[in-house]
Amino acid sequence: MDQKLAGKTALVTGASSGQGAAEARLFAEAGAHVIVSDVADDAGEAQAQAIRDAGGAAQFRHLDVSSEAEWASVIDGIKADFGELHILINNAGIPLRGSTATNTSLEDWNRVLSVNLTGPFLGIRTAAPLIRDSGGGAIVNTGSVAGVVGHFATAYSTTKWGLRGITKSAAMELVDWGIRVNAVHPGLVMTPLVESSTDFVQALADNTPMARGASPEEIASVVLFLVCEDSSYITGHDIAVDGGFSDFGGYDSVLKQVMAQPDQNI
Repeated sequence: MDQKLAGKTALVTGASSGQGAAEARLFAEAGAHVIVSDVADDAGEAQAQAIRDAGGAAQFRHLDVSSEAEWASVIDGIKADFGELHILINNAGIPLRGSTATNTSLEDWNRVLSVNLTGPFLGIRTAAPLIRDSGGGAIVNTGSVAGVVGHFATAYSTTKWGLRGITKSAAMELVDWGIRVNAVHPGLVMTPLVESSTDFVQALADNTPMARGASPEEIASVVLFLVCEDSSYITGHDIAVDGGFSDFGGYDSVLKQVMAQPDQNI
């Protein structure tokens, strides 16, 4: 692979599995030193070790993205160890399947917002000064088509719509620091977490024009584009990587298809 990220240091949150792990691996293959971060310590350490075993450079840092103190600790550690940071991927997130505006508890609402929305805010606020001092770089927020078209998981959808606002506001604010900020909005991605919801997965695939889910590596390839010089004139954009789903706007059909089954698994 071309060493498009040679000499760069990248922090990927939620990188112990799925999309985050795929992004960490791809960045390392492209020459970056990758900081794999997650709350799942054993899985995160294993991902970092796998990257090293493949000839890449990686280390693991525990990070609960909802914690201001943990963000400060991780960024301070990166500064102490490497002196610079060029790339931040706000990938960590949690779902809340089946939540609606009328059945979601305040506790669940706050939990999802703290990880999916406050987490990226804290990440940008904490990491941006170091990225600036490193000569600039790129931030990519992981959204969802739930933040592009209507969705029936109210708390989760709200965070992904909000992430679009953070992306655009931060892009305007940080452009003078030499930092580009963009977001990717995946549709159906075939990760173990998603695959556990079989009825929902089938309904999404049935209502996606390309009739399948993406691999984590397909999403990671778009994220790599957004953090390397190939996208040097792109900032403040939302990029749907969804097999055409958001153009189709099929969540209403998905919901009807899933809920029509007596023992639906969503």
